[in-house]
Amino acid sequence: MPDGSAQDRITAEILFGVNRVSAAEWDACAGAGNPFVSHAFFTALEESGSVSGRTGWLPLHLAVRDRQGPQWPNGRLAAVAPMYLKNHSFGEYVFDHAWAEAYDRAGLSYYPKLQVAVPFTPVTGPRLLVRPDADPQVLPTLLATLEQVARHQKVSSIHATFCTEAEWQRLTEAGWLPRIGLQYHWHNRDYAGFDDFLGTLAARKRKAIRKERQIVAESGVRLHTLTGSDLKAEHWDAFHRCYLETSDRKWGFAYLNREFFHRLGAVLADQVVLVMAEADGRWIAGALNLIGGDTLYGRNWGGGTDVRFLHFEACYYRAIDFAIANRLRRVEAGAQGEHKLQRGYQPTLTYSAHWIRKCAVRDTLAAHLERERQMIAETKITLEAELPYRQE
Repeated sequence: MPDGSAQDRITAEILFGVNRVSAAEWDACAGAGNPFVSHAFFTALEESGSVSGRTGWLPLHLAVRDRQGPQWPNGRLAAVAPMYLKNHSFGEYVFDHAWAEAYDRAGLSYYPKLQVAVPFTPVTGPRLLVRPDADPQVLPTLLATLEQVARHQKVSSIHATFCTEAEWQRLTEAGWLPRIGLQYHWHNRDYAGFDDFLGTLAARKRKAIRKERQIVAESGVRLHTLTGSDLKAEHWDAFHRCYLETSDRKWGFAYLNREFFHRLGAVLADQVVLVMAEADGRWIAGALNLIGGDTLYGRNWGGGTDVRFLHFEACYYRAIDFAIANRLRRVEAGAQGEHKLQRGYQPTLTYSAHWIRKCAVRDTLAAHLERERQMIAETKITLEAELPYRQE
């Protein structure tokens, strides 16, 4: 290591794509607990073309290096923030369309903006990816450089969405505006099986879930839970078709393309849990999940079928079955959906932080977020009182 202060050794750069660094370098910063921040996941997004300047997600990943030496002639990658230059707000799940309208009314431009996030993925995880043995000045350098890049790019704002609570607190201390949201997560209390879980619910809720599962079982639909080498090209083709059916019906466009799903199966098959529904020899619906650490993450649903309760069975009950069988502690069922509450999924806070360039709108947004945080905290308390679990 050359002589000089820690600051002299630390450098920052923009990566115009995740493959500007090796998987080993990136994953040493990202860690192994969350598949969505892995080099493989970002590569599948970028190389499939799902993420690009054409789709409005231009990669500008911020990298910080902290050491030089024979192993790292250009410096060791010590931290990275997955970041994108955006000219719209689609695919984020932390909604700020009203913010863009407020900027417009004030005669200001909200776009472009910078997004520190995993595209199309409302899953909590680290957004400031720092090696455990990094120089202590690496994280402050990463934060300072984020703001420098924002000023250089002349953007209105930076948004770190679905970050960890610890990152949220650190960014808030640095002057970013804090925001919270709600999701619904299921928690495994060391259940021996699904019936053991049902035994913790009030009798009426327990009966309702059994009835829903029975209706699906008697519908003639067969469900297959596929992972690892069980996943074949036909499954990904079928799931993509189902995904398009749902996207076309609900949103009018699909964020992820066929190649993305095939690449995902090629590089992360052992972390994929794909629940596929079959009827009359044809795949009619599917639910995509990924395993990370002790958690099963529900990601995408696809299907144009009218089979009653099939969505609940494939997305929620089969996820619980898998988590119990594989001793996973938690199922995160994705964005929105109070209907998950009555199926044992509990309201859980999510976090984001927002750097807003000083302007006429910033104080208005800060006041709005304060009111929103209070409302969401009160909503969480109300929802917790409606959980279907038996009162001890």
